[in-house]
Amino acid sequence: MKHAPVALVYGQDVPDGALRWLVTGATGKLGRDVVSVLGQDPTAEVTALSKSDLDITDSTAVTDAVTGHHVVVNAAAWTDVDGAETAEAIATTVNGAGVRHLAEACAWTGARLLHISTDYVFSGASAVPYGEDSPTSPVNAYGRSKLAGERAVARLLPVTGYTVRTAWLYGRHGRDFVTNVLELAGRRETLDVVDDQYGQPTWSHALAAHLVQLGRTALAGQAPAGIYHGTASGRTTWFGLARAAFELAGLDPERIRPTASAAFVRAAERPAFGVLSHDRWQAAGLAPLPHWRISLAEAFRLRTFTAASVGTPGLLPDPPDRP
Repeated sequence: MKHAPVALVYGQDVPDGALRWLVTGATGKLGRDVVSVLGQDPTAEVTALSKSDLDITDSTAVTDAVTGHHVVVNAAAWTDVDGAETAEAIATTVNGAGVRHLAEACAWTGARLLHISTDYVFSGASAVPYGEDSPTSPVNAYGRSKLAGERAVARLLPVTGYTVRTAWLYGRHGRDFVTNVLELAGRRETLDVVDDQYGQPTWSHALAAHLVQLGRTALAGQAPAGIYHGTASGRTTWFGLARAAFELAGLDPERIRPTASAAFVRAAERPAFGVLSHDRWQAAGLAPLPHWRISLAEAFRLRTFTAASVGTPGLLPDPPDRP
């Protein structure tokens, strides 16, 4: 169903009392959590579109989908990091041109765009956390494709576009690093896990709640447009995350052994350091996400990983799909 364009003004009340949200990539890990969070809000009217529902590389379909919505959360993306090395043009069509179509549609309708990006836009050569305005320099095709999307949002939506970089996502839906190591616990006595890549494990449910807050704050005219870092506070390695997951699952963390990235040959280079700072949230009057250990403990308390039965055949420990 098509809607007439909605011209929004900061702080303007919605006539029917509801805010109309569009979530693309709605069947992915983060997309499903965003839809779930919005589902708890009686004032939110949600359109949830999967890849099969909406191809963001189709500009006409994108315009039709965006029209009539106040906030668009774009969780649709090409996420195959290694595959992008041999299909960079295709990855960039999705992560660059597709995002440009969304930004163009939001510019026409007045909707706020919350676009999900990644720490992979950085080289990983830093020794201190990357700021929102730190120079970008991706080391792989996936990072370059995501940077193209970031630039489209900044160019086309300087006042109403929000790019939220995240990383190391785990959660209830789909496979991820935490799910993998828990499944392998019943199959292997010890697990060798990379201990020379640093990042911030981020609970997708916590990020989803923050995105909804940011969208509402943006509509109220209280959140400056631009880049936000949507990762948990603190830092660790994949080794550190695996040990923490074992501890919370009641397993012996000494079964996790450290190893180097060189032990796992991958098509795409991974940044060694993906730690991000979170200063921009203060400008929006919002707190950054909690420390990663706090969120991980809460995720276990809420039985997020019950679907991952220990001992069920699974994948080797590996970083989760990128946002």
